[in-house]
Amino acid sequence: MPPSSSATRPTSVQGPFGHALTGLLDVLLPVDCAGCGSERAQLCPACRHVLATARPAPTLLPWTHAAAPYTDPVRQLLLAHKERGALRLAGPLGEALGRAVRSALGARAGAAPLLLVPMPSTRSAVRARGHDPTLRLAGAAARSLRRAGLDVRAVPLLRHARPVADQAGLNAAERRRNLHGALTVLPRARTGRTGLAGRHPVLVDDLVTTGASLAEAARALADAGLPARAGATVAATVHPAG
Repeated sequence: MPPSSSATRPTSVQGPFGHALTGLLDVLLPVDCAGCGSERAQLCPACRHVLATARPAPTLLPWTHAAAPYTDPVRQLLLAHKERGALRLAGPLGEALGRAVRSALGARAGAAPLLLVPMPSTRSAVRARGHDPTLRLAGAAARSLRRAGLDVRAVPLLRHARPVADQAGLNAAERRRNLHGALTVLPRARTGRTGLAGRHPVLVDDLVTTGASLAEAARALADAGLPARAGATVAATVHPAG
């Protein structure tokens, strides 16, 4: 049975008080775990443990790290947050994304203020979903990293410059051709009016498959004089060895 929808409880809360409130909501308005379908909580202890203890690892892009492989229960948690409005999952997913940011940067994580730049969603996707999942995760990751003592902001600097074809069924080379030139940096970032001077950009997304989208985003930032220092995602598609 697929996990139950959590759209009726969209509240997202952070910190120790937030965790207590989350537990209270799960008692008052119980739903099945979005990760495995068991328990009467949106995120059961077992799935929370899997998400919290996964070790970030490099992806097909050497400068990008993912917090976990795109397998269940992480896959189901991302889908519940992105497509079914389980917005309170943004907290634990954002914490995982924050770990991937630190892993990708290594010793450079605290060397300078950071700027998390989420991959942009199309306007039609945001309207259909009722929220921008990647922007929400970027904000949650920034809060998690600030609690760890880092100077971090999350700002949406990218937008789509042209339509692209559906990526489903395309191989890596076809995805790169499909996406080339598809993203651009917002004009306000080009003019330096964002107040973000001196911050090191880090691209963030929920999922990396071939890396074509992140590579295009890195190109757009570099062309605007804002080269990305690293990339980080919550999950990465598992590719067969060899």
